[in-house]
This record gives sequence, C-alpha cells and structure tokens, in this order.
Amino acid sequence: MIVPRKYEQGSPVKIRLDRDVLAEAVAWTARSLPTRPSVPILAGLLVKAADGQVVMSSFDYETSAQITVKADVIEDGVALVSGRLLADIARSLPGKPVDVTADASRMELVCGSARFTLQTLPVEDYPALPAMPEATGTVASDDFAKAVAQVVVAAGRDELLPVFTGVRMEIEDDTLSLLATDRYRMALKEIPWNPSSAHTAGAALVPARVLGESAKSMTSGELVTLSLAGSGTGDGLIGFEGDGAAGVREITTRLLDGEFPKVRHLMSVQATLTVRANTAEVIAAVKRVGLVAERNTSLRMIIGDQAITLEAATGDQAQAVEALEAVVTDETGNGLAMTAAGFNPHYLSDALSALDAPYVHFAFTAPGKPCLLTALNELDGEPLTDYRHVIMLMRLPA
Repeated sequence: MIVPRKYEQGSPVKIRLDRDVLAEAVAWTARSLPTRPSVPILAGLLVKAADGQVVMSSFDYETSAQITVKADVIEDGVALVSGRLLADIARSLPGKPVDVTADASRMELVCGSARFTLQTLPVEDYPALPAMPEATGTVASDDFAKAVAQVVVAAGRDELLPVFTGVRMEIEDDTLSLLATDRYRMALKEIPWNPSSAHTAGAALVPARVLGESAKSMTSGELVTLSLAGSGTGDGLIGFEGDGAAGVREITTRLLDGEFPKVRHLMSVQATLTVRANTAEVIAAVKRVGLVAERNTSLRMIIGDQAITLEAATGDQAQAVEALEAVVTDETGNGLAMTAAGFNPHYLSDALSALDAPYVHFAFTAPGKPCLLTALNELDGEPLTDYRHVIMLMRLPA
C-alpha cells in the first residue's frame, strides 16, 4: 500500500476513475477535515497517484485518514487541493468516468461535458502523516461496528471534559472490551478478537467520535485491523484499517490524555428487584410518554405486580401515562424494595435501542442508585452479560 509522506513539491498527476469511486473516496476523506483548521494548509486533501492506484489523505495533527482506490494512472504524481470543495464537485458530477489532471498550480476535472478547475495548494507545506503503528490484532468488522455503536452512545460530548468524550479500549488476550461513560450512564461491551501475539494486554482512550466513524466506515471487508502504539494515553497513537466502499481505509488518531474513571464495578450490581419486559414495547412507550417530559425532569417508572407504568408531565400543561406487561421479581423475598424509579427519558431510550434484543432486563438496587440494563433473548432466559448498560437514576420528589 502507498504510504503518503512529506513531499518537497507537487508533481503532475493524470488519472481516470469511476465517478462513484471518486465521490465516495473524496467524501470519506474530506469528512475528517477540520471545520476551522489551525492553519489553512490543513483544509487540503492530498492526492497521490502511482502504480495503478490513488491514495487520498487528510490530516489535522490529531487524526489522519487515507483511502486507497484503484484507478487508471496515466501519470504518477501528487497534488493538494481544497478537500471540501473537491468533495462538493465530485458529488455533483454526472455518472461517467472522471479524468483528473493536476500540476503545480491547478487541478482539472472533466466528466462528460462538465469541467471544473481548482487552484492547488503547495504540497511542500503539508505536514507528514503519522505512520500506521504495528498491527496489534484483528476483529470481525460487523462485530466491531455493532460493539462500538452500543458503547459510544454513553460517551460524553462536553469538550471541556475530554476524558469523558473517549471510549476506553481494553485488550486482555482474546477479549476486547469497550467502555464509555458521561458520568450519568455507562456502557460496557466485550467481544472476541484475534491478537497478533499471545498474552496481549493493553488499554487506550480513543476519541469516541473518531472510533464511531472508523467502525461504521470499515464494514465492507471481513476484518478490521487495530494497531496500538505508545503509552496508552496522551502521546499514544491508535490506527484502524479495513475495507469500505470504494477502497481500503486507514485512520490514525492520537489517544486522549487523562485517567478514565473506575466505573467497571458499577456493571455488577446486586439487584434487589428485577423487571423484564418486551424491548420494542418499552422503547415505543418511552418515546410516547417522553414527549411530555419537561426538560431536566424524569420519566417515572412505577413498578407494580407484574406490570410497569411509565409517567411523565410538563407541570399542569400535559401529562402522559402508559402501562406495560412485565415480569417483576423481588430478589430479597421481603417485599418490593422500591416501587418507582426516575429515568432520564433520552438516556433510557438510547440504552434500550443499543441492547438490540427482543427483551430487556432491568436490575434495580435502590431509589436514586444505578440501574443495570442487560439483554434477553427469551423472557425467561438468562441475561446476556457481554453488553451492560448502567443508568444513574434520578431522584424522585417525595
């Protein structure tokens, strides 16, 4: 595979490739471009043609992305152009082969009767992309994409608290664990994977946004390769490589600095009360009842005899109530330890959707304490513990 490096100057490029391949490759690479680059050159997308393939790259000093696609390369070379403008143009082209030529001053795209000319940027000013670290192991692409999607939903979005915007990846022999929290909810997913060497162990705090985009975009092939280098935080680097639409995709990103909170113990609550219900029915009810939930107020779950009732209100303006069948079990044998629980309706909806199972198992301990959600394939089956989602319950008014 061609690995972009820093070039002294641009050189002529002449290639032909399919319109859909060009549009997909440019759009994916440009997606990683910074919205407000610290220096103008970082708005550029690097195009390198050689040996019957084209590599398109972007970099913002934190995250790099590159895709390798097959093309008719008439003349080897390298050029740098505005990535977002190139993406807009490629998306608008008609469904015909695209001829791309570039020199030190401009790039020209010809597709049928459409012709575009762009000013090129100085290649010599573009920073060198980081090298992909040595492969640490591989994981099934579909399993990885699903696991990441289940976990990133619990990651924080406040950039002022960067440690909570990451997903902690833990490697222990043939098990890969993903863990995220925004302090009010936590998600843990464990999946099997294939380490490159025996007795592999390590951890990394990866930006959730980059991890989510990487996992979603590399599902065309069977495997995703993970490459981890560095100390695991701060100055470390992690890379992902896999097949996506149009070609082979690679992403590297710097790891987040800071110590991830120790929240694993919250994934093993000793339940005093459990509730089992149909997941789809609960999701639908939460969405309906949540429509009238006032901002920053809870959706109340009333736990009764083999039924739950969801309630929400916006003062005296609107109220909603819906009852659902459920299997309610007192785990203490001393009578129901609690009869109501307060959920953030958005957190509850996210957790239920992430379960991806026909039934849900709620494990309660006490009012205002963490509630553990796990999946059930059968209403009377054992909880599936490979994915665990914890929601901190909201305190209900007396």
